[in-house]
Amino acid sequence: MIPEERRDGPGAGEESTQLQAAGSVRKGYDTVVQTQCGRLQSRRARIHQQINKELRMRTGAENLYSNARVRETVALELSYVNSSLQLLKEELEELNCSVDTAGPEREGIAVPMIPLGLKETKELDWSPALKELISGHFGEDGTSYETEIRELTDLRQATRTPSRSEVGLELLMAYYNQLCLLDARFVTPARSLGLLFHWYDSLTGVPAQQRTLAFEKGSVLFNIGALHTQIGARQDRSCPEGTSRAVEAFQRAAGAFSHLREKFSRAPSPDMSPASLSMLEQLMTAQAQECFFEGLLLQAPAAPHDCLAQLRLAQEAAQVAAQYELVHRTMAQPPVCNYAPFAWTTLVHVKAKHFRALAHHHAAVALCDGPPAEAACLAPEQVFLWPLAPSEPQGPVLPQEQEERRKLGKAHLKRAILGQEEALRLHAVGRALRRVDLLQAVLGQALRRSLTRYSELDLEDDFFEATEAPDIQPKTHRRPEVRAPSFSRVKVTDIFHRLGPLSVFSAKNRWRLVGPVHVTRGEGGFGFTLRGDSPVLITAVIPGSHAAAAGLQEGDYIVSVNGQPCKWWKHGEVVAQLKGVGDEGVSLQVVTLLPSAEPPSTGDRRPALRGLLRNQKECGWGTPVPAQASPRPLLGWSRKAKRDKAAGRLSPASQP
Repeated sequence: MIPEERRDGPGAGEESTQLQAAGSVRKGYDTVVQTQCGRLQSRRARIHQQINKELRMRTGAENLYSNARVRETVALELSYVNSSLQLLKEELEELNCSVDTAGPEREGIAVPMIPLGLKETKELDWSPALKELISGHFGEDGTSYETEIRELTDLRQATRTPSRSEVGLELLMAYYNQLCLLDARFVTPARSLGLLFHWYDSLTGVPAQQRTLAFEKGSVLFNIGALHTQIGARQDRSCPEGTSRAVEAFQRAAGAFSHLREKFSRAPSPDMSPASLSMLEQLMTAQAQECFFEGLLLQAPAAPHDCLAQLRLAQEAAQVAAQYELVHRTMAQPPVCNYAPFAWTTLVHVKAKHFRALAHHHAAVALCDGPPAEAACLAPEQVFLWPLAPSEPQGPVLPQEQEERRKLGKAHLKRAILGQEEALRLHAVGRALRRVDLLQAVLGQALRRSLTRYSELDLEDDFFEATEAPDIQPKTHRRPEVRAPSFSRVKVTDIFHRLGPLSVFSAKNRWRLVGPVHVTRGEGGFGFTLRGDSPVLITAVIPGSHAAAAGLQEGDYIVSVNGQPCKWWKHGEVVAQLKGVGDEGVSLQVVTLLPSAEPPSTGDRRPALRGLLRNQKECGWGTPVPAQASPRPLLGWSRKAKRDKAAGRLSPASQP
């Protein structure tokens, strides 16, 4: 893309020559390495300039996108700018990875994979909306949560440029889990956060905006799948470990896109439409199948004349070709054909032809090199798709004579050569593919191998053309698994845990604060029964007891004991605190859940928790650290207002 900068002109090497002549090269200073780093830094700076230029062009085009008269032209320009940005960022990432470390040396060459670019987004200010909601609904001072809001903002900012590694995936999953916690705490079916989430389409670069948190979650999930594709495409597939990692990455990518397609029905951008996600799932499954086939090829040199092994490779290659043919048909149909990159469609078509030709090549090797006894052990209809012939009611039979096997193998090689030539022709048609020298090297190497083999079988007195070689039956011994992202393995702590447990303190619930109320101990205790943890629930109040006289009711949650916030306390902690109270009694604050339709009341039972969490220094007590949260892994596109039944998961009743 951007040519490497060369240092020319007089005096270019004088400094190095003088240092070496004077013997003044410092210990640890490598002039060659420093020169390479300087060139890398120069290229990095130039790429940053190109990226800034493309971003300015995108901003200008975005301003014109609302004009219906030029929308098609602007959309085309945005698509071009988006492609350029992705290429520049990939080149920049490769430069960043090349500093101080060298990539693995590849022993062979492999067909390049198709990685997916990440969706880009604009900066977002969470502060006004969250502060207003915390003050209005939760009854607390919103400004006291600036630290939590800043932590959320920094986390989102970091996810805009994740590293292409497991660390980057964990970062995206951690943010996704936090979004699930935000969804459970602050969002209801009737009310959203009111924030405008702005994301760019990964395929076209067209901007999309929505005010739902579900759009933010879906975009992050899309990027998780896209990052898996980039990790899979970067693996060194010349070794079994690399192919296994690539298979796993593409399976995870397919699972992310499948999960998103099932949970997101109204797509605001083409890349998240059901048709696009289905195409991406098929593409990643095909690439996983290709990597599995490459893993089998690494084992093939151990038994090059194994007939059954070659037939298995032929069927595996036919399976890869069949899956790429399915992807190509999907890409060629509307609406996917309107925004799928032409280079993708061409590359998928090239791969389908290439692996179909490889299937015929391995079938020819099995017929010509393998002993007839091995081939006889396998039913021909399990490998070849023979045309039905009335003259052969018993079914097809593989020739046992060496000459007949040679002719049939030659026919398969002819189909392999024709398929590889067609793949090279398609490669030459695509301008973007012509720059992928690695792909041309793979196709050329496969063609030369088939031509060499064909020339070995071609005899001077061979005047009889063999019959048309049958197709290869697609079959695989390992189908790719569509693996959904494992969000549960990334444990996070709710950033806004100070607001209280989600089972009670969320926007889906309404409550009122009671107290502080003073309760003294009677002969039979305080007169109420407790169950559950975080917060502890009053499940029963004895009529006529001191608790009933103080106004406590069944269903109240204890949130403060003698001025100490206890939303996150366990059942045993609250009971121990109450048992340690003397004759002077205890001061309690409780909250009572209200029906959603009930308006907030006034008076002693206040509608919010204003002032409930006192300053920790004043109380002399620190906020307890909550247990690690593993939020819902599913997207809440069509959420129903649900409330956890506290009594269903509370511990046995205790009466202080």
